[in-house]
Amino acid sequence: MFERFQTIAGAPMREYTTLRLGGPADWLVTPRSAEEIPLIFAEAAERGIPVTVIGHGSNLLVTDGGIRGVVIRTVRGLNQIRIEGNRMTVSSGVMMGSAAAAAAEAGLSGMEFASGIPGTVGGGAVMNAGAYDGEMSRIIREVTVVTPAGGTKVLGREELDFGYRRSALQEADGVVTEITIELEPGENAAIREKMSELNRRRAEKQPLDVPSAGSTFKRPEGAFAAALIDQCGLKGFRIGGARVSEKHAGFLVNTGDSAADYLALVRKVQDIVEEKTGVRLECEIRILGE
Repeated sequence: MFERFQTIAGAPMREYTTLRLGGPADWLVTPRSAEEIPLIFAEAAERGIPVTVIGHGSNLLVTDGGIRGVVIRTVRGLNQIRIEGNRMTVSSGVMMGSAAAAAAEAGLSGMEFASGIPGTVGGGAVMNAGAYDGEMSRIIREVTVVTPAGGTKVLGREELDFGYRRSALQEADGVVTEITIELEPGENAAIREKMSELNRRRAEKQPLDVPSAGSTFKRPEGAFAAALIDQCGLKGFRIGGARVSEKHAGFLVNTGDSAADYLALVRKVQDIVEEKTGVRLECEIRILGE
């Protein structure tokens, strides 16, 4: 099945997520172009097979049972960047760091915050990714979505309904294929210096040497998830190979091979923080699979 596409049957999802966890997907398909996407949907529909769309897997936990049906992975296949004036049109499979580097090379400022975010531009648009006072919602002007039937929708910024770590794209019917970003002219050296400084700060504060999915919990209103977790004495707390990072309590890291352990840790941290502070932390990570 799906032989005419770039396909891996029984793909171990631990190899396609930054958490390094997850059982097999029945089929993992990497489209070589946006035009292939409706063809993949059509074949799946013919066979009554569900479709799941992912990017780099940097904000994703796949359960030990894996994912039934076909997983469309946009990384590598959708990888074009076009620059005209102060606008960049970026394919959804381009990594955030690559897009930020291309902007710097073109002397465009405003995407420095994204240089160390380990996800795709498409995922960044869907989740309204942000860091260091920057956010995708501030630079995105429009997003192109290919529908399962093969149609194309172009959504302007006002239609994307951006919020904290959310957008209307999370409920959109289809696959994000292109994002148009508007930036400001700047000096190449200054842009690169800012990117280096932000990446240095990230390396100092975050456990980049251990598999994780980034910040595990959303920022609760009027507080910080990491501070609440630390306040509850949970740094270093672990269940199996899943552990609250000693370096940054907002990161739940993985040193084992059990998604069940990781999920159990997420829930235990939520329960303890709620019991001790009255705040129920909301998971930021997307959870997929059986």
